[in-house]
Amino acid sequence: MQSSQQSPTFRSIRLRAPVIGLFLAIAICLLTPYNNIYLRATPLGGGHFPLAPFFIFLFLAICITLVSRIFRSSLLLTGPELLILWIEMVIGSGIAYTGFARTFLINLTAPIHFATPGNRWEEILHPLIPPALTPTDPGAIKLLYNGLPGGRDMGWLEVAGAIPWDAWLAPLFLWGMFILLSYLVMLFLINILSRQWIHNERMNFPLLKVPEMISKAVSEGKTGSFFFNRFLLTGLSIPVFLHLINGLNLYHPTIPPIPTLFLAGPYFSDSGILTGFQKLKIYLYPSFIGFAFLTSRQISFSFWFFFLGGCLLYGILDLLGYSIPVSELGVTFGPTLARPAEMQMIGAYGIFFLFLVWLARLHLLDVCKQSLFLSKPSPGRSEWFDVRISFWGAIFGFTAIIWWYIWLGMAPTTAVLVVGAFFMIMLVATRIICQGGLAYFTLTAAPTDGMIALFGTKLFAGASGLLAGMSQKVLFVDLRESLLPSLLHGRHLQQNRGPALLLFSGLAATIVASMTASILAMMTLCYRYGIRELQLDWASQTTTAVYENIYRIVAMETSTGNWIYIFALAGALAMLLLVTCYHRLYWWPIHPIGYLTTYSSAMRILWVSFFIGWACNALCMRYGGITLFKRLQFFFIGLIIGDFLMGGGWALVGLFTDVSYQVLPD
Repeated sequence: MQSSQQSPTFRSIRLRAPVIGLFLAIAICLLTPYNNIYLRATPLGGGHFPLAPFFIFLFLAICITLVSRIFRSSLLLTGPELLILWIEMVIGSGIAYTGFARTFLINLTAPIHFATPGNRWEEILHPLIPPALTPTDPGAIKLLYNGLPGGRDMGWLEVAGAIPWDAWLAPLFLWGMFILLSYLVMLFLINILSRQWIHNERMNFPLLKVPEMISKAVSEGKTGSFFFNRFLLTGLSIPVFLHLINGLNLYHPTIPPIPTLFLAGPYFSDSGILTGFQKLKIYLYPSFIGFAFLTSRQISFSFWFFFLGGCLLYGILDLLGYSIPVSELGVTFGPTLARPAEMQMIGAYGIFFLFLVWLARLHLLDVCKQSLFLSKPSPGRSEWFDVRISFWGAIFGFTAIIWWYIWLGMAPTTAVLVVGAFFMIMLVATRIICQGGLAYFTLTAAPTDGMIALFGTKLFAGASGLLAGMSQKVLFVDLRESLLPSLLHGRHLQQNRGPALLLFSGLAATIVASMTASILAMMTLCYRYGIRELQLDWASQTTTAVYENIYRIVAMETSTGNWIYIFALAGALAMLLLVTCYHRLYWWPIHPIGYLTTYSSAMRILWVSFFIGWACNALCMRYGGITLFKRLQFFFIGLIIGDFLMGGGWALVGLFTDVSYQVLPD
């Protein structure tokens, strides 16, 4: 599959690339709800290295090379143009599911649909809900959960036409305003910060390593030598064999499966210093081992080191006689927050954000001077557009979001703090995901948890608590497929390429089109089958939990225990020590990013993968050096490609069967 023409690296992107990427992103958005929710097939999205975009990217890279060779023509799409397609599809796949659409409709309707005399939501919460935020017609909500009469026998277009749009226009417009303003602020923030993170700090992007290598091979006419590399084929054969056997076992149980999950908890005592390891599990995902190998050794070591250290902390506290009740947490919105000790992350996130600001202080000062016309614009900038536009655009976006909250009834002070907390956590999470190579990441504590710990629950009295909880659930707590890391990846892929306005317009159009297509696809699916009949248990449970917490804040006098402040302060001091040592001591072996993922549910799945990847990387560099690394990296790239190749294959099979084998974590 090696092209007969040795094409140079193209720096200019043609219009066809963002246009094709836009249509592919829309197609993924339209198909994702049906595939993920109704068929329960392998998720087309999922994480920040989603399945469908990479599968299509691989397919196009091979097909374009074959066409070029067969017809002895130039490439229909160059390698960099393929990367434009890929990042637009990544953005679309994230918006189509957990990044936005998965819980959006339930979030808007849950306080009305799930209200009962027992939970008193109708009495306490309903008066606080602005009428335009939810559908005003109870019948429209009932049909959403039960499905249209005869909806299963209707065509998709018939269902779309039968949806009671009149009841939805106002809430969709109001929430659309909030979401688009938030996305706009994210675009401006990335345009401001990208030069600092990409050029000044020379951040590594492990998740982009494989797409960039394939892109380079396509442009240089070396696609064949890349895919037929013997190390790559060896690595690829492992996940292919593993998932072929386990996939066949799903359809033919007589075929013995190969276990990929091992329960290590039973081997640890329920008391003593190792009590924190009782729920320890070992997951084997070849692709994540590959990502771990490509990640900096310091970071991959820190991930599993801090995870095991966090488990050990529970045992140490138990050994010292500190049995801290969960009730100390009070009201929390964190998706995986389970114990008071995990509130260390509140302080740690705050200090790490200040560390990022301190590292970027000269860059940010320069941006402010330029934006206030105190200095001339720097020549040779590589952003999408002038940072002065981003500066004033971000201020406008922040102001507009704050006004949106205040207009709907939130207290001004709360609105300012909420918006600041939301984007602070998003920026820190973006750094963790992009620099750490975490294709799958979840928050431990939600942004509002930090505000409650610092200022108490009075800050969220009345409509303030309701609006903060609802909006947080829409965009700022389920970060497995969040937009901001994908925008940073896109900025990195598009650096030194033009035309910049075309590239930015392609991303902006993809965001708007993906949001529209995702809402349409999700509403059509729900009104056809009814949410009750769909596999939306996780979305329903996590959303109703949000409103239960809102009810507790609004209706009851709740407070956090003193241990929350102690652990938050301990987390802040620990992070301060880590960033100081990391910045000042060149030999320091631990990266502070690892501490931020200590209690993330993602690390419960990935810690073994990062341990294996780190060990292989360390052994490779110690005994073979950079020469062996350059060869061996193809083996781990093969693990990644094989996992996603089989995931895409079984996803296609799942479209035509009642069940589907899932390759990657959901």
